[in-house]
Amino acid sequence: MTAQEFGKKLNDNISKVIIGKENEIRIITAALLAGGHVLLEDVPGTGKTMLARAAAKSLDCDFKRIQFTPDLLPSDITGINFFNMKTQEFVFRRGAVFTNILLADEINR
Repeated sequence: MTAQEFGKKLNDNISKVIIGKENEIRIITAALLAGGHVLLEDVPGTGKTMLARAAAKSLDCDFKRIQFTPDLLPSDITGINFFNMKTQEFVFRRGAVFTNILLADEINR
């Protein structure tokens, strides 16, 4: 399957869930194929989160969402080492950044 065919199938699959956002779907598809990032800016309630979830589901990828709030800590994003009392060892608990598709929501806070 060529990249063009893959992109078309991905567009068609996401379009089954998201209606009226054809341009955004094309941009997300192009970014995924090119290995880039996307910044979606729009008013609340317009389907940005649903669009990201649909893209992840269409690709059978892991999806995580980070709600940027004033009390968000770096460890919430990257992960944290914690001490396991039973094993007497430090264990790394992965943060949200360890995913295929990450939605950073409300980064303007």
